Amino acid sequence: MNFDKNAYTVESLTVGVHTIRYRQFADLLYADLPANAAYQRMHIYAPEGFYEGESINGYTLATAPVFMPNQVGGYMPGEPAAPGETQEGSGIPNTVFCALEHGYVVAAPAIRGRVQQDENKTYTGKAPACIVDYKAAVRYLHAFAKDLPGDEEKIITNGTSAGGALSSLVGSSGNHPDYEPYLKAIGAADAGDEIFAASCYCPIINLEHADAAYEWQFLGVNEFRRMQMNLTEGGRPEFSAVDGDMTPEQVQTSKDEAALFPEYVNSLGLKDEQGRALTLAADGTGTFLEYVKAIVLESAQKALDRKTDLSGETWLTVEDGRAVGMDFPAYARAITRMKTAPAFDGLELETAENDLFGSENVNCRHFTKYSLEHSKKRGEMAPEQVVRMLNPMSYVDAADAQKAKYFRIRHGECDRDTSLAISAMLVAKLRAQGCSVDYHAPWGVPHAGDYDLDELFAVSYTHLRAHETPEHL
Repeated sequence: MNFDKNAYTVESLTVGVHTIRYRQFADLLYADLPANAAYQRMHIYAPEGFYEGESINGYTLATAPVFMPNQVGGYMPGEPAAPGETQEGSGIPNTVFCALEHGYVVAAPAIRGRVQQDENKTYTGKAPACIVDYKAAVRYLHAFAKDLPGDEEKIITNGTSAGGALSSLVGSSGNHPDYEPYLKAIGAADAGDEIFAASCYCPIINLEHADAAYEWQFLGVNEFRRMQMNLTEGGRPEFSAVDGDMTPEQVQTSKDEAALFPEYVNSLGLKDEQGRALTLAADGTGTFLEYVKAIVLESAQKALDRKTDLSGETWLTVEDGRAVGMDFPAYARAITRMKTAPAFDGLELETAENDLFGSENVNCRHFTKYSLEHSKKRGEMAPEQVVRMLNPMSYVDAADAQKAKYFRIRHGECDRDTSLAISAMLVAKLRAQGCSVDYHAPWGVPHAGDYDLDELFAVSYTHLRAHETPEHL
């Protein structure tokens, strides 16, 4: 593990009407004892103008924030992100391109994923490998901060879905001792893994309670519509449309799981920004439900303010141009269920999350008590601490976890991959700990990320100039 400031190439790239020139430091190992060297490496990019004495949006080579995106989805292996187009032929700059154009340094790590094996068929990417790798990459940036471009005190992580979960987790669990043995095992740098800010799109988190949250939201919606992912022999994902009805057994599972959610919510001691306790009664109603409804209503109001026609949303009550009420069960039916019950810890050990919580020698394991007790495969239970290490909710209250000061969390209004309650609970916990959280559920947005880059970078570069304290990210 080292950094050679002379080992670089200078690249030029045009996307649409935009052109950038940047310096690339490629294939930097961020672990001295890698379990998978191909996926424990990182590319660093910096605007070439910085090396010619230029400033961009007030940033220089020494003061530029370090944007740290990951490309993890479904807890599969993530390649290092690179500047380019959002989609081939789109002519639209992607996240890395936009970051460089706005004057950021970009540190883009590869990260191990749940399906990877070594030459002995031992799994090397099961939990907690993904978060350990992301933290190890952060430690590399801190360890070589004096030689690297940018201000490593201003690291901003970014990711979508499972990648959004990792971003939120790095932001919530900085320097926590739970991860230390795993970081030492891969030879991570002797440095901190705290960050300044986390950008999180639709984070798939709190997996041990995600089944209950999903059924709380979609209880009574027994039809599902989804895109099913299958892996080809070459390990590439391909998708097929699936529509149907849950079985009577799945309907009962939905009821069972939904009944578990109020007790969990009530155990958290959540409060809103006015100090009102957020709780649920046994039937799933209560102030927490109203809190979640307010998130949807705020999204609808912003859409109305943009003159969006919402007259077809029969679950929504609009009076004099104001979104004043909603029927939550009807809203759930309108956006439709995507996953059958249980949504995450499958009774057949069939989900990506079951795969995530496997071990070196066992492909899939359970991670909830309910699914273990109802398992159709006599599955094993993942260790409690490993499950904990993938959940930022485990660390927000921890005194020995260094939290990022700023979070930007987006959860699409019609996202069906996980319950809106999941991000809402995280936001309430973070705010209670004094973190500044910019949170919104954009209208009409499904499970997606990096769709508002102009807003993301416009907000951040205005406030992240050298020696200034941002109001929010």
